[in-house]
Amino acid sequence: MGFRSFLHRITAPPLDGVRLQGPCKMVCIVNHGLKMGKGKIAAQVGHGAVMAAMKAGGEKPMYLEQWLASGQKKVCLKGEDAEHLLSIEKQAKAAGISSTVVHDAGHTQIPNGSLTVLALGPDSETLLEQITGDLKLL
Repeated sequence: MGFRSFLHRITAPPLDGVRLQGPCKMVCIVNHGLKMGKGKIAAQVGHGAVMAAMKAGGEKPMYLEQWLASGQKKVCLKGEDAEHLLSIEKQAKAAGISSTVVHDAGHTQIPNGSLTVLALGPDSETLLEQITGDLKLL
């Protein structure tokens, strides 16, 4: 830990909010219908993970703190197409799970605006499993 991180940790106000019970993780669901290359998938999942973490910092800081402290567990799963990802997002929102969608800028392999990744969480592993448990690992 650097000096600035140490200084921030001892001077920042304590986080407030609800703490998760049990282990937590983040789930990134890739739009497998787009037939993206491995590098493109990696970049899009990276965008999703960063965006979801930043969103959690503003909306659910205790969830983010617990996720960071427990090793930032992430899993990547296959989604069929954009409609499938949006259907999963709807279920996640109904369950109170934070969701983030990634749309491509269209500079390389796929058309501008294509829905590439749905990132869920960080949130309870148990809750995420109820929604994504039937999907295959990427």
